[in-house]
Amino acid sequence: MGILIIDDSMVSRIFIGDLLNEVGYTDLTLCSSVEKAYQAIGFYKHDTTTTDLDLILLDINLPGKSGIDACRELSEHAVFGDVPIIIISGTDYLEGLDAAFSAGAIDYITKPPSHTELLARIPSALRLKADMNHRKAREAALLVLNERLAEMNRELERLSVTDSLTGLANRRFFNEFLHREWLRDQREQQPFSVIMVDIDHFKKYNDHYGHIEGDICLQKVSRALQGALCRAGDLLARYGGEEFVAILPHTNILGAAELAAAFHSHIRKLAIPHETSPVSTTVTISVGVANVTPNQSISPSQVVATADKALYRAKQAGRNQSVIAKDFTEEDQEA
Repeated sequence: MGILIIDDSMVSRIFIGDLLNEVGYTDLTLCSSVEKAYQAIGFYKHDTTTTDLDLILLDINLPGKSGIDACRELSEHAVFGDVPIIIISGTDYLEGLDAAFSAGAIDYITKPPSHTELLARIPSALRLKADMNHRKAREAALLVLNERLAEMNRELERLSVTDSLTGLANRRFFNEFLHREWLRDQREQQPFSVIMVDIDHFKKYNDHYGHIEGDICLQKVSRALQGALCRAGDLLARYGGEEFVAILPHTNILGAAELAAAFHSHIRKLAIPHETSPVSTTVTISVGVANVTPNQSISPSQVVATADKALYRAKQAGRNQSVIAKDFTEEDQEA
C-alpha cells in the first residue's frame, strides 16, 4: 500500500517512516515539501490517470505551499481526490485543523505520533481507501454493464423496426413513419406521396432459381431501390414478400413520378437474369404511385391503398411499368 509522508522535519519523517516500516508498511514516499511531493506523485502530469497512493500523511505547517492548501488541491484533484489525508500537526497548530477538515482531511495525529496512535489511525484510513476503491470498481462495472444493456436495447430496438433479410424498415416502422409524416404534412399542407413496388413474377423466379437465390435477389433489389432515394427524409420499407413501399413527404406527383422512373432504371442496371419471366430476360418491377395533400377527410392508409391499386393496374397492363393514380375516386392512368 502506497503511503506519502509530507513533513518538513527530517526527524519527524524518519520517525514516522520507521514506525510504519516496523509494522509492515514499506511502500513509503517521504517528501519535505508539497512541491517535492507533487513532483514525486506526478500531480501536474496531464497523463496521470491512476495512482498507487492509498494514504497521505500531511504536515499542516510547511514552508512554501501550506498543508491546508495542499489538502484542498489534493482533494479536488481528479486522480488524488479519493486518497485519504491525515493531518500531522504539532500542538501549537491545532487551531488550523478546522480549516484542514474543511479542505478535505479525514483525521489528524499530533507530533510526535505515538506508536499506538499511528497504528490506530492508519489502518482505519486504509480501510476507508479500500472501501472507496471497491465502490469505484463497482460503479465502473455498473457503468460498463449499463452501457452494454443500452447497446443491447438499441440493437433490439433497431431489430424491432428492421426487416432481417433486406435491412430496410419493416412494416412496424413503416406504419409509425407513415402516420407521423402524414400528420406533419397535414399541418404544413405539403404534398405527400406513396410508391408501391412489386418484383415482377417473383414466384417464377423462386421456383426456377430456388429460395436462396430468391433471397439474394430481394437483397439486391432492396439495395438498388434504396440507392435511388435522394433525400434523407424519404423512407423505403419492405412491405411484405417481394413488395416494397416508399413514403415521400413533401413530394408532389412529379417528384414521385421521377423517383418511380429512377426505381426502374436502377433495377434494369442490376441485370439480374430471370429466364422464366414473360416480361423480360432480367428482373423487372411494377410500380404504383399515389399523391395527395393530406387533410382530415383522407387517412394515410387510403393513400397506401390507392398506390396499391395503381400497382395492381400496372400489373394488369403488362408489368414492368408505373401507373400513377389520378385521385382516390377516378380511374388511374398509365405513366
